[in-house]
Amino acid sequence: MIKVSVMYPYTAGARFDHAYYRETHMPMVKQRLGAACLYYTVDKGIAGGAPGADPVYVAKCDFVCTSVEAFQAARDPHAQEIMADIANYTDIQPVLQISEVVVERSED
Repeated sequence: MIKVSVMYPYTAGARFDHAYYRETHMPMVKQRLGAACLYYTVDKGIAGGAPGADPVYVAKCDFVCTSVEAFQAARDPHAQEIMADIANYTDIQPVLQISEVVVERSED
């Protein structure tokens, strides 16, 4: 299992429409990814590590997918559409990372 993280670095004065991202962009991407994406999460940055510090990222999402190959095969035919939609909610250049999920827990 892999996690595709898309992170939007905090920049003073930058535009980020959290409602559009959450309600329009992310459901569209999930629909395009289909069964390759098991689920996704959306985070809204609220603070950095030090008291009163700005968040490192204004927003972040994670797509939990079956494999890198499945993610890429599902995303690639729609990549242009997905990338074109970014301008509808932000002027921030996203940072992408793909990670292997090595631990996933929900119990105490």
